[in-house]
Amino acid sequence: MKQSRLMSLVEAVANVIVGYGIAVITQILIFPVFGLHTTLAQNLKMGAVFTVVSIARSYVLRRLFERLRRV
Repeated sequence: MKQSRLMSLVEAVANVIVGYGIAVITQILIFPVFGLHTTLAQNLKMGAVFTVVSIARSYVLRRLFERLRRV
């Protein structure tokens, strides 16, 4: 079954929302191991930047694979 562009975006966003939470928790746990000390606000901001990049990446890859499937 073909996935619409809107549903591709919805799937990518849902995936990244879960990933955002995991990323922030990972940053909080791992950064201190490497001597990086950040505030919660900084972790949330960094997570937001990575989230936007991840949504775009997921969407573009999904559309690419949908196009390749049709070839």
